[in-house]
Amino acid sequence: MCGFAGFLITQTGSLEGLEVLATRMANTIAHRGPDDAGAWTDAQDGIALGHRRLSIIDLSPAGHQPMHSSCDRYVIVFNGEIYNHLNLRNQLSVDSRQRQWKGHSDTETLLACFEAWGIEQTLAKTVGMFALALWDKQERRLYLSRDRLGEKPLYYGWVKGAFVFGSELKALKAYPGFYNAINRDALTLYLQYNTVPAPYSIYENIYKLEPGCCLSLSVDAIATPLSIAPEVGGEYTGLSLSRWWSLSVAVAQGNDNRINNEEEALTVLDHRLRDAIRLQSIADVPLGAFLSGGVDSSVIVALMQSEVASPVKTFTIGFSESEHNEAIYAKEVAKHLGTEHTEIYLSSSDALEVIPRLPDLYDEPFADSSQIPTFLVSQMAKQHVTVALSGDGGDELFGGYNRYLWSRRIWDKFSWLPFPARHALGRLLLSQPVGSIDHLAQFLFRLVMRDRVILLGEKVHKVAELLLRARNLDDLYRSVIATWKLPLPVVSAEAGDLFAQFTVIPEFASAEERMMFFDTLSYLPNDILCKVDRAAMGVSLETRVPFLDHRVVEFAWQLPISMKIKDGQGKWLLRQLLYKHVPKALIERPKQGFAIPLGEWLRGPLRDWAEALLDEQRLKQEGYFDPEPILYKWNEHLAGRGNWHHHLWSVLMFQAWLEAQS
Repeated sequence: MCGFAGFLITQTGSLEGLEVLATRMANTIAHRGPDDAGAWTDAQDGIALGHRRLSIIDLSPAGHQPMHSSCDRYVIVFNGEIYNHLNLRNQLSVDSRQRQWKGHSDTETLLACFEAWGIEQTLAKTVGMFALALWDKQERRLYLSRDRLGEKPLYYGWVKGAFVFGSELKALKAYPGFYNAINRDALTLYLQYNTVPAPYSIYENIYKLEPGCCLSLSVDAIATPLSIAPEVGGEYTGLSLSRWWSLSVAVAQGNDNRINNEEEALTVLDHRLRDAIRLQSIADVPLGAFLSGGVDSSVIVALMQSEVASPVKTFTIGFSESEHNEAIYAKEVAKHLGTEHTEIYLSSSDALEVIPRLPDLYDEPFADSSQIPTFLVSQMAKQHVTVALSGDGGDELFGGYNRYLWSRRIWDKFSWLPFPARHALGRLLLSQPVGSIDHLAQFLFRLVMRDRVILLGEKVHKVAELLLRARNLDDLYRSVIATWKLPLPVVSAEAGDLFAQFTVIPEFASAEERMMFFDTLSYLPNDILCKVDRAAMGVSLETRVPFLDHRVVEFAWQLPISMKIKDGQGKWLLRQLLYKHVPKALIERPKQGFAIPLGEWLRGPLRDWAEALLDEQRLKQEGYFDPEPILYKWNEHLAGRGNWHHHLWSVLMFQAWLEAQS
């Protein structure tokens, strides 16, 4: 696991000057790679590559980057892991001449594969997570590529006549003369989804490479900065963007090759996950796993523990507020499996200490409040291990989110009402204070959901917002995942459509599958994986995600929806696998997620901090937000008439980020 940065320019300078600049850019992300540093430049071609290394595989100098291929055609900087690289080495020995390896790093393997098979064929053969920059000396062409699901980040764009790229925005901002204005259209997307989704960034002329894509460019592309992100297959001067892996294709192939036998499906799932975990457990440094006590992380830890004799190191975080605390369940699961378990309990003072670090950690406005416990559990884990496996991805692949369950229940209960009547009902429910609607909420959710509901008043307000807008089940989903709803009352910029970029959408048997598809394309890489990457790499901890082995992903789309959602419960097949290792009684409870008591904290210990950022004159002077709807929600929240912490947190995180830029 590492970080890299670089640039391509037409005005060549001294070799020393280019190297100094590349080193400076890479050093801004030293937290991603504290173990080693390197830079390489070619003044004639105007290319510079800088690298920071976190040593995981091959701790020797043979893993140093930037790394040159044996034929000296390619130079690479690489962030991530190729889990099957030893298998690729074996393939190379069969397909080509015997070669002399300098070490056993996956980076060296990649370069040899590029030599033998070319870029796209090599990428297709990989099992891993990565972002990379590859310079082809022969073609004088730069390649940027990112893994299939978007586990590792990669930014690129134009700054003052240069093409710049790197693992985090702070590296690009270190390029001299960075002046790129805030992209107000991207800001509208951020307010809706709590993150700036790919291919956008918060800055104009700076973009995120989408998962499963490869960008290629020559020096000719530098002179023509793109005001909008390039499209796959689009025609541009000196630049091309291709997609080497597609979730749409994986879904279509899964539809054509359904596994309808439950026993067979369970066997294949067990095999695929075990294989992914075995590969991802290879490291030359200490390794452990996050354990929340939920289905996903418990499956990963259970299979990890079944493969080794010594106790797996597991880590969890808890809260003193009982309605948010799942640490007690994680502890019971850890005890049953026999892991070496460590836990930490989060207080409001811990949150206060982390909040000032968030703008620097994320570089962009980012408003998933579980970023705080994610950082703290990563910080704790780093004291014991350098690599941690996680259960991320299970919800998107196996139907775990509550919205997959209750969206249809809500729609089935209320769709018979004409839209004006649903709209009126939504307004009525929103008019009721959160603290005084528990009785109504209990009645409403007995009609809609059979399970116990946590945070009832808040969820009734969510239902009310859905009723205000939804004309069909897809509308309902879009409203569910959005924080500030369209039309945006907060900003004057044009509201973007996140879904417009998904031009190839497979046929789905159910609305639930469409939700899972869009979550995997957007919510997973833009929110979940971004959150974990920045939090973990902020303390130099590598995280690995077995569920996102693409062979597991492709298998999941071979399953009918009935093996994912059954009898009103998600992740049915995963549960059957888990019950072979953990008693059902330790797992069966309402899903809570990795939430913090943010609403209470904003009324209490975080209030002064929030009020300073939401000052009316300050908001007017900065000119990004209309203060009126924000302050209305703030006052409603303080008075307990509404629980608007999600809306407020998105504004607060932008304000905190903006303050950090000055």
